[in-house]
Amino acid sequence: MPKRTRKSDPASSASRSQKVTSGMEDYLKAIYRLEDADHLVSMAQLTTELDVRGASVTNMIKRLSDLNLVTYEPYKGVMLTDSGRKIALEIVRHHRLLELYLSESLGMPWYEVHAEAELLEHHLSDELEALMDSALGYPTHDPHGDPIPNAALEIHVDPGVNLTQVEPGVEGVVSRVSDRSREQLEYLGTLGVFPGERVAVLERMPFDGPLRVRIGGQEILIGPAVARQVIVDTMP
Repeated sequence: MPKRTRKSDPASSASRSQKVTSGMEDYLKAIYRLEDADHLVSMAQLTTELDVRGASVTNMIKRLSDLNLVTYEPYKGVMLTDSGRKIALEIVRHHRLLELYLSESLGMPWYEVHAEAELLEHHLSDELEALMDSALGYPTHDPHGDPIPNAALEIHVDPGVNLTQVEPGVEGVVSRVSDRSREQLEYLGTLGVFPGERVAVLERMPFDGPLRVRIGGQEILIGPAVARQVIVDTMP
């Protein structure tokens, strides 16, 4: 299937910033998370991702389309324009810088920072963003291993593989862990599953059973549902 081209936004940044609400930013960020190069993001995906009614999603997408922030094909789905992607990446940058600042500078546990960053990400000024970036040493990744867009809103995502895809006997390094569940992050923390840790799959139990892995010098069992949220860069 041919890749779709993004539509550019002719509107100025100044006029757009006056119209884009925090709710719109949430939608743009959600579309960014769900985007696939070859497929439009469906309304059903957004309904699930944002936990809102289908009619509300359709209404918001039409508003974003009017602002030239998304390209919307009725009954098919939506994708970000270049300008919509820029706003989404700016919010992602705010969110991940805030997570790291809350974790490293304020000592907040890594399983609590996501919810706090969600509250603050829409209100971070350019000046404070720059100060935090400098104070943190211009970081490239947040506490969960997700890449932080740089000041030019450039980002490189190393796809890796989830832990269930690693064959027994293969070693790797945990590159990132999903931050969508506070309880899951707290649990993984008790197991020592953090970005940067070396991990080796020792055994995959049958019938979709748990994985036996070695990480941080200890052997643990981890169920497949949780293991799928752990992304690993395997070693050659």
